[in-house]
Amino acid sequence: MYTIIKRKKKGIAMLNKIKQHTEKASPHYKWVALSNTTLGMLMASINATSLIIALPVIFRGIRINPLSPSSFSYLLWILLGYMLVTAVLVVSLGRLGDMYGRVKMYNLGFVIFSVGALLAGLTWSHGSSGAIELIVFRMVQAIGGALLMANSAAILTDAFPQDQRGMALGINQIAALAGSFFGILVGGILAQFSWRYVFLFNVPVGIIGIIWSYVALKEIDVFHPSKIDWIGNLTFAAGLAMVLIGITYGIKPYGTSPMGWTSPLVISLISVGVVVLILFVILEHKIKDPMFNLALFKIRAFTAGNIAGLLAAMGRGGLQFMLIMWLQGIWLPLHGYAFTETPLWAGIYMLPTTVGFLIAGPLSGFLSDKYGARPFATGGMILAALSFGLMMFLPVNFPYLLFALILLLNGLAFGMFSSPNTAGIMNSVPADFRGVASGMRATFMNVGMPLSIGIFFTLMIIGLTATVPGSIYHGLTANGIHAALATHLSHLPAISYLFAAFLGYNPLKTLLGKSVLGSLPHQAAARITSKQFFPKLISSPFKHGLIVVLTFAIIACLVAAFASYLRGGKYVHQES
Repeated sequence: MYTIIKRKKKGIAMLNKIKQHTEKASPHYKWVALSNTTLGMLMASINATSLIIALPVIFRGIRINPLSPSSFSYLLWILLGYMLVTAVLVVSLGRLGDMYGRVKMYNLGFVIFSVGALLAGLTWSHGSSGAIELIVFRMVQAIGGALLMANSAAILTDAFPQDQRGMALGINQIAALAGSFFGILVGGILAQFSWRYVFLFNVPVGIIGIIWSYVALKEIDVFHPSKIDWIGNLTFAAGLAMVLIGITYGIKPYGTSPMGWTSPLVISLISVGVVVLILFVILEHKIKDPMFNLALFKIRAFTAGNIAGLLAAMGRGGLQFMLIMWLQGIWLPLHGYAFTETPLWAGIYMLPTTVGFLIAGPLSGFLSDKYGARPFATGGMILAALSFGLMMFLPVNFPYLLFALILLLNGLAFGMFSSPNTAGIMNSVPADFRGVASGMRATFMNVGMPLSIGIFFTLMIIGLTATVPGSIYHGLTANGIHAALATHLSHLPAISYLFAAFLGYNPLKTLLGKSVLGSLPHQAAARITSKQFFPKLISSPFKHGLIVVLTFAIIACLVAAFASYLRGGKYVHQES
């Protein structure tokens, strides 16, 4: 009898607690939550891509020579270090949100992100030391970004009724995706003044977010503190980190090979990482309060939505980087732009994709509340595959209007997909697991990005390696370079040539040196060192590699469309 009375009292206390939490939120609170979380996602995503577009200026600012052997490693870690940390931590931090409060974890994310941005902007060293400092400070930012990403979708799902979640999550996710393209423009503009502004730009935005979130956001759901799954956290972080680091080093040349996939280090990292991840799955079935709730995969809408999200990220992430390389390293120099101006103009010329996101994202999110996620997410992926197919037929030196229309179509496609897919995932899970579900969703997306870059660069390097030597050799010998020297230069790693062009250097000018160039006729030397010569040499090999890359992107999008279709009709989890 005592036990029954005790349980009744506990149940009444829980209901009262839920009522108190609900009463704290005014009818307008959901819009406060939407605007604040949108700011957080926008800041995090702008930061990620503004760095990509500003890399040429950053490397010049910290005085890194892109042709030195260590430079490629620094570039990879500056690019991928943020993604690796975010992918590894985002599920754990979503779980902490479920346990101790999603708003608390989200607020902490603003603080850590802003501190990391400030430190990166104040990097004081040059050369290798400066590059290492930037990598570390970017990883600090990544911890804050993971906290923001893991908890923002859960906060919105708590705040909005089920018939408005698609619209709210759609706006939030489109802010994240559109921010990734706004970041290209922002990075291009800020890089014209100083590379430090690319990081310092986040500080005032972060301070506004910190004050606003601490004052305005409230914990609505009731949380149930439990033990932290240390074993799960450690095995997941170690396994995923090893796999992603192995993929990162797989892109890097090894010995006489243009890539490192045969390196014992890469093979060991990926193999051991996969074994540890399998061990993680086994252990999570036996732990009382697991960090990664594998039972959620029994929900068809949750599983299908996450598989589709992973494949969409793999189709989009690396290709975005390739398009920036196409513009900065080839198309803009061929049209007479100086390398110092290419970051700004690449950002401007990529804007049609952002416009497409902004048009399709909120609209598809709103419609998915009524009709479900499947028609829009599936249709978006089919449309994305079509846009990548059209891109195959573009010449390297394309007419911009045609390129812009394809970018617009691509933006519309991913806008159609992202909002409904996110809403479909978050609507399918119980309220108590929204934080971890949001973290799991973000993990699939964040793992997809470095996987995409690894796969795309591998395919691109395969394509370049087959065609670059002949192009470099014939181009140099036609302008008076001795055949032996031309043969040597043509067999340098293709990825070095690609990154040198992207970072705003003519590697031939450095590699040939003043003595060789001085021995050539004036017209030949001027031609080799001009802005257009090197981009013309690599344009045909680049297009060959790009077709291989686009083929993979098309396949990834079509498989994502099939996975999205398998989610079934409209489904919203009903709480008992």
